[in-house]
Amino acid sequence: MFNLKHLASVFCLFLIVQSTNAQLGFSHEVGVISGPLQFRSDYGVREDSETNFGNSGFGIGIVHYLNFSYRADCNCYTTDTYFNDHFKLRNEISYNKTNLEHLGKWVGNRVGADGSVTPRNTIEANQLRGHKGVAKNLDIGTQLEFFPLSIRDFQGFAYSFAPFVSFGVHYTSYTPEVSTTYDNPNPLAYGDVTDSSNFYSAWEDGSVDASPGSTWSVVSSVGVRYKLNKLSDLMLDLRWQYYFSDNIDGLDHQLPSNKYNDWLVWLNVGYIYYLD
Repeated sequence: MFNLKHLASVFCLFLIVQSTNAQLGFSHEVGVISGPLQFRSDYGVREDSETNFGNSGFGIGIVHYLNFSYRADCNCYTTDTYFNDHFKLRNEISYNKTNLEHLGKWVGNRVGADGSVTPRNTIEANQLRGHKGVAKNLDIGTQLEFFPLSIRDFQGFAYSFAPFVSFGVHYTSYTPEVSTTYDNPNPLAYGDVTDSSNFYSAWEDGSVDASPGSTWSVVSSVGVRYKLNKLSDLMLDLRWQYYFSDNIDGLDHQLPSNKYNDWLVWLNVGYIYYLD
């Protein structure tokens, strides 16, 4: 749910956009994006394909662009500068959700020396297998997009495809969920499913924490636009997003394998409409 900080962030973003529009008169574009993502966290085995594809989710968002090459107040082109013809400012509100579980060799089958396969049935494997989570993130932020080809020429149908790269900063509000089906026969806190003794025994106390919070993240992407008609484009965008926190997924264990904060890769498709 939104709190005052979230509402203030949305309101400030709205004021910035409106102020820029009033003072500079640049044209605007709006659109929607959606697509699958892989959430890389402390769940599962790092760089394991089963983990990466198993812990996949989905994201949606609303985007707004400032187009510096065209002025909406006079229906004319702006001064022909390199910046105006190759950069756009992208503002975004997006949401992503990923169901998480432990996958890979520590919860999979054990292969014996003779080639026999038996299910891994240790206490630790059962603790990991029963541990589930959900990463839910609301993002608000800005990116600067660079188009190597002329934005004016693309709008004038000189070519159909316009590749771009971008970099920006997002504010992220996260509300993870944690559960487990493992029930320790000798729990530390009787009847509490989130008791630390129900989770992987090698983790320190406090490693599992589903408290909501907020953090900043850096976002970089590479993509391409396809010109549909004078007032609309299709967009394909591959994003990398790195959070300045390791609590996004509700798990921050301190084992040597915990080398990085949480991050994701998101492939999204978008529809962009030019406000005339």
